[in-house]
Amino acid sequence: MNLKRLVRGPILWIVLAVVLLWVGASTLATPSVQRIDTSDGLALLADGKVTQAKVTEGDQRVDLTLSKDFVKDEDNYGTSVQFYYVVPQGPDVIAAIAKADPKDGYTSEVPQTSWWTSLLGLVLPFVIILGVFWFLMSNMQGGGSRVMSFGKSRAKLVSKESPQVTFADVAGVDEALEELQEIKEFLSEPAKFQAVGAKIPKGVLLYGPPGTGKTLLARAVAGEAGVPFYSISGSDFVEMFVGVGASRVRDLFQQAKENSPAIIFVDEIDAVGRHRGAGLGGGHDEREQTLNQMLVEMDGFDVKTNVILIAATNRPDILDPALLRPGRFDRQVAVDPPDLKGRERILRVHAQGKPMAPGVDLTTVARRTPGFTGADLANVLNEAALLTARQNGSIIDDHALDEAIDRVVAGPQKRTRVMNPKEVKITAYHEGGHALVAAALRYTDPVTKVTILPRGRALGYTMVMPTEDKYSTTRNELLDQLAYAMGGRVAEELVFHDPTTGASNDIEKATGTARRMVTQFGMSTRLGAIHLGQQSSEMFLGRDVGHQRDYSEDVAASIDLEVRALVERAHTEAWEILVEYRDVLDALVLELLEKETLNQEQLATIFAPITKRPPREVWLSNDDRGVSDRPPVLTPAERAAAEGPKDGPTDGPVDAPAASNGTPASVGPVGGALVEQASHVSDTPAEPAGPTSQEATDGDGSH
Repeated sequence: MNLKRLVRGPILWIVLAVVLLWVGASTLATPSVQRIDTSDGLALLADGKVTQAKVTEGDQRVDLTLSKDFVKDEDNYGTSVQFYYVVPQGPDVIAAIAKADPKDGYTSEVPQTSWWTSLLGLVLPFVIILGVFWFLMSNMQGGGSRVMSFGKSRAKLVSKESPQVTFADVAGVDEALEELQEIKEFLSEPAKFQAVGAKIPKGVLLYGPPGTGKTLLARAVAGEAGVPFYSISGSDFVEMFVGVGASRVRDLFQQAKENSPAIIFVDEIDAVGRHRGAGLGGGHDEREQTLNQMLVEMDGFDVKTNVILIAATNRPDILDPALLRPGRFDRQVAVDPPDLKGRERILRVHAQGKPMAPGVDLTTVARRTPGFTGADLANVLNEAALLTARQNGSIIDDHALDEAIDRVVAGPQKRTRVMNPKEVKITAYHEGGHALVAAALRYTDPVTKVTILPRGRALGYTMVMPTEDKYSTTRNELLDQLAYAMGGRVAEELVFHDPTTGASNDIEKATGTARRMVTQFGMSTRLGAIHLGQQSSEMFLGRDVGHQRDYSEDVAASIDLEVRALVERAHTEAWEILVEYRDVLDALVLELLEKETLNQEQLATIFAPITKRPPREVWLSNDDRGVSDRPPVLTPAERAAAEGPKDGPTDGPVDAPAASNGTPASVGPVGGALVEQASHVSDTPAEPAGPTSQEATDGDGSH
């Protein structure tokens, strides 16, 4: 048990009090005397060896003082002895004492209970009850020093002696670092900004997907700022007692103001900052009171009080609007998954202290992991280190990194799973169908890996990996995703004439992509560029309850027809490809059955006879609105590249060419568009980017 906690707790003091009472009672008690038999006592009285006698009423005890030591059976009882008698013997004992007539006389005593003993008997039960209550409350509040301190803040003050994380330990989030670097300068040199009339931001909200480094950024600010840094979780404000959270908010900000300049970091602020009045019950009194107090504290700072609140959340959409307005969270910084250069820098940061083989190229690893967050990349390197140690290796090589990426994307390999030859061949044709269709389509990403080795829940998987980071998806790319999602099902129908359950996840993903194309992306000529269906603003009702249908039954039937038409066209397109290149499919299956896993170079050799499908006809959202024959404008750099090299350097900015679909490069995936940024396995063609969307199977044994 923690010694400090034991000293501060009530148990030690209760034990000391009991010991002191026992010592006091022992000190005040009459000195002990030797006890003898009743017959021996009466004999001593009859023999005249007693000099003094005292009879105690109630105890039926007689204390004798002898003229010399009483010895019996070689046991010396001394000169002070006592014996007891029963009530019927009382007259005989009194008569014996009177007949002996002791030299110093005899007396009778009726014992009286002392006042302090009576008081002790009255008070001691209450002391024990209070001690037990104190102990229970101490355990509930995390220590004896926190008893009855419900309203005290639980924020941890980061000390200067703790291991420091600096901005040098953070990579891949350059924009967020710039914002926080300015916060550091605000705290260190406030006069510089006040001289030009700038006000110190009162709050900075870091939001983004899990694993992108929001908490790491806050720790880096603590290491760089050199000011008191209070760290607390949003859930620490919420208690079962109404008003406790608001009291803790007041105490936290009071501590920060007393030690300003200071930084307060609230992790997972959505635990306390959710929209007020949301949900079926109309809200939560304790949480809403806590939020109200936080709003008051954030808007009540003195202009010259250098206290900045930094908060992190994965769900900015559920935060209360009053919390997000300027004047509270003046800055809202998005922390997104890193791009190629950011991933490379993150890998280099996490590779420090890990022995890498000379041939390992972290740039190649970064290219193979689009959509990965910083936490995913750290997990890849850690998995590679664990695999190396498991194999008694001393350096991390490309094989360990390759296996680590596969483990993060699709799960560990099932080496003990035994499949019969027929199922293995079905899996080979299924994955071969995915890979072949993807290779023949014009707008898909390159196929980089095909395997029939079970991994995670999948019996096999196909990876397609983009050559660069992409942030939007064209209609043709979505149609290609539908077609290659159906490739596995078509191969089973074409070869075995009996499809399996392995395509259930493919069909689910393809249907979801097609439905989003119709209802969210406006890629249907029949329905037009209309967003159909809305999500309820009550974000706490649940995923299913929160959806609302704002269209008629006729429109719903049209949606179903359009979705089915898209999937059917994709099904037909995949069938045409597999029929045309059936020989290539058979050759691919033979290689898979022999080698079990094929990489990009081996696949390129097998797919050499394949010719890309011709471009699709230009899609018109309306026949009356034709497209322009005029191409996109060329930048000076593009114009110079088209004209060929010239003597001397060319002038003008080097701009990237415009996207073929006219989407600016800064526009992200609209409404969760199906951007295949990561190493997609064959059964998740329609999932957003990221390694967490790589499920290749479902519970019924899909491929």
